[in-house]
Order: sequence, then structure tokens, then C-alpha cells
Amino acid sequence: MEAAAATPMEPMDVEEASKLQPKGFGINKYTLICSILASTNSILLGYDIGVMSGAVLYIEENLKISSTQVEILVGSLNVLSLVGSLASGRTSDSIGRRYTTFLASTTFLIGALLMGLAPSFPLLLVGRMIAGVGVGYALMIAPVYTAELSPATSRGLLSSFPEIFITFGILLGYIINYALSGLPLHINWRIMLGIAGIPALGVGLGVLTMPESPRWLVMKGKSEEAKKVLIKISTNEIEAEERLKSITEAVAAAAPGGKWNGQGVWKELLIKPTKPIRRILIAAIGINFFMQASGNDAVMYYSPEVFRAAGIQQKRHLFSVNVVMGITKTCFVLFSALYLDRLGRRPLLLVGSAGMTVALGLLALGSKAMEMGKGRPTWAVVLSIIALCGDVALFSIGLGPIAWVYSSEIFPNRMRAQGSSLAVSVNRLVSGVVSMTFLSISKEITFGGMFMVLSGIMALGTLFFYFFLPETKGKSLEEMEVLFQDKDTNSTTPVQIEETL
Repeated sequence: MEAAAATPMEPMDVEEASKLQPKGFGINKYTLICSILASTNSILLGYDIGVMSGAVLYIEENLKISSTQVEILVGSLNVLSLVGSLASGRTSDSIGRRYTTFLASTTFLIGALLMGLAPSFPLLLVGRMIAGVGVGYALMIAPVYTAELSPATSRGLLSSFPEIFITFGILLGYIINYALSGLPLHINWRIMLGIAGIPALGVGLGVLTMPESPRWLVMKGKSEEAKKVLIKISTNEIEAEERLKSITEAVAAAAPGGKWNGQGVWKELLIKPTKPIRRILIAAIGINFFMQASGNDAVMYYSPEVFRAAGIQQKRHLFSVNVVMGITKTCFVLFSALYLDRLGRRPLLLVGSAGMTVALGLLALGSKAMEMGKGRPTWAVVLSIIALCGDVALFSIGLGPIAWVYSSEIFPNRMRAQGSSLAVSVNRLVSGVVSMTFLSISKEITFGGMFMVLSGIMALGTLFFYFFLPETKGKSLEEMEVLFQDKDTNSTTPVQIEETL
């Protein structure tokens, strides 16, 4: 096949795999493998969320730290990932998507090793902060790279890979918690955190087999190199020529003088945005804000505390319930990824968000019943566990994968890296704030009150998605700016939101 034509640019291990593509298969195998390699970085965040939920129980006991220090330790990774995500946009515009991915995995590797070897709380916190910077880079670059490599017909599936790997990482973290829970107290949490360096090392080596983004190459004036990559990631040379023409025209319109280095993007985004750019920015920041304001990361980090409140006390029992929750999350995120290009972004996002509103409300009801009664009514315990698993599942159908897909695909070529980095920075900031305050607020207003607040936030988020996010299914990246010039959110929703902006 033309998509597998040999060029001297790529190593043979990935090259040979691309030859396995059968005729009529909807996704080019070379594109698929590269998307998987790039998205594997996201497993690092998922593993941290999963493993930290259990490791922190042992850290608290072993290092004798307070609940405030626990919140700082848990939230520090998310706050410092803000630094990585902010820096990642300009970095990837300067050195390329490929080497930014390598930088992300290397930084996390250093942080993971420090966490595993830390003899005290301060050094553990330093390692976690360094790992956070790597996570920030990874969360921005993986969906951007994948979106720029993917054809419009399969971009939803491929760009949702970061969330799939985050979810798989969470499940892996839960399993490791359970498997290592029997080790001595001063050893188990160090192994739990330190072995995160293994996937980071694997990703760093895997990046060396990936091609550079063809859109970045065109922006750097390297059209011949971009053409070689496009031939390998397209189904035939005609498609590659068409994609190259579309990219070249879009880049030429954005940078008439030739090579482009990311200059002027912040001004165009924040100071003098056009109406379409302003709508794109509001949509990207909004979906990332509500993704973390939903409390999903905090719920995953502190799920043992929630289950303790439901009456489950033994650590191994807590971890086994977490494993069930992780399996549920994994199944539903795979369902969403497989149907994202068929059903569209909006239907899955709206169903997931509306469902989360209901699930969080039921979780609040169950938690309140347990808090107010003398004992723990069986129906309240069962309702709380089912509602929590339902909330996680519905997040994995909608907000989880779609936030990464949507914010990586809607920005124009010249703004994609830095625009996505701004959106992901909001994501990380909100995640850090929620993670670092979840336990403290819950102590003041109870878990039931906290979940009711989160339910209200998701109700607002559902309304925001309905009115401000148009459907992007089947659109090329070069068509996105035009899409946001339309007055209707989608063809079946006659809501003129342009007037409100």
C-alpha cells in the first residue's frame, strides 16, 4: 500500500507494522501505532491517580503527615502540571511535537524516581512536583499530536486515546495498590510510586520511532518532509496530496512570510481575538473547566475515603472496590472512543454530563442518609457505591475523552499548540484546586453536601455544552475556524449563540 511506502525517515519497527494494514480498514495502521505511542504518555497521569489513592494511606501512616499535608501532596502534581501545560504550547511550536513528547516522559521519569527513593515528606513533594511538570507537557501534546496526524473520519477515536490510557493507568494503579498492600509499610508505597518510571522510560524510547507532525513540518517550511509523513499516514498518495494542499493553504494564510515560530498567538487569542477565535477559546476553556470542576479527579484520588464513609474499612477491601470501579471506567471509555466518530461529540457529551448530574445527586442522597442516621442503612451504602461507579462511567462516556478530543481539534493550525496549552492549563489549575480542597470542604459541609455541589456544577456544565459547543464530527482541522463562524451550535439546535459572544 502507498501508506506503507518505505522512506528513510522512520525506523523499521514501526514501518513494518504499517504494512500490516488490510485493504478497506478504516484507520491507517501507521497512524494508529503512532497515536498509541504518543498517547501512552497519558498513562502516567492515570497511574498516579490510581496508585496515589492507595499509596497515600500508607504514606500518611508511615511519614506521620497531617490531612492538610495529604491534600498538598495529592494536589501538588496537578498544580505543577499547570506549569508544564503552559510551557508546552510554545515549546512544541519551537522544537516540534515529537521532542516535546520525549521531554514530557523524561521529566516524569525523574519525578517518579525521586518519589520512589524519597526518605521524607519534603523530598517526596519535590519529586511529585517535578512529575507534575511532565504530566502537564504530556496532557497537552498527546491529543494535539494525534489530532494533527489523524484523518477527520477517525480523529475522534484516535484523539480519545489519551483518556483511554489515563483510564488504563488508573486501573493499573488500583491493581498495583491491591497487589502490594501486603508488603511492609515503609516499602509498599515507595514501590507503588517508583515503578511509574517504567512506562515513562518506555514512552521515551518509543518516541524515537514516531514521525513529526506534518502540520508542524509545513509551518516550519519543510513541505517535502511533511509529504513523506502524509504518504505514510494516508490510505493512498492522492489523499496525501489533498491533505498536504489543504494544510499548506491554511498555513500560508496564517503565515504569509514563510516559516512560523508561534509568534503573536497569545495576542491573537487573548487581546484581539476575532469572533470565531473567541468562541473557540470559550468552548475549549469551558469544557476543560467543567471536566475538572465535576470533581472526577478528586473522587478518584479520595475514593477510599468515600468508601470508608460507606462502611468499608479494611484496606484490601477498599482497593478491591477501587479495582471494580476502574474496570467500569475502562469499559465505558472504550465504548465512547469506538462510537465517538459515529455518534458525534455532542450526543455523548450531553448524555454523559446530564447523567453525571443525576449520579452525583443520588450519591449526595446516599451519603446524607448515612451521615444523618445512627447506623449505615444498607440501601444508602448500595446506592452510594452504584452512584459513584455510575458517575465514573458517565464521565468516561462524555467529558473524559471528549474534552481532550475537542480542545485539540478546534483551534486553527497556527494556534493549536498554544491554544490547547491554555485550555489544558485551566484543566490542571481547576484539578489542583479541587484536589487540594476536596477533603477540607467535605469536612465542613459533609460528603453529601460536597456531592450536591458537584451535581449542581454538572447541571450548569450540561447547559454550557448544549449552547456553546458545535458538533465537529467529520470536519477537517482546517474547517474548524469556519465552523465556529456559524450561528447555530449544530444543525438541529437553532440557538444563535453568536449574538451572546
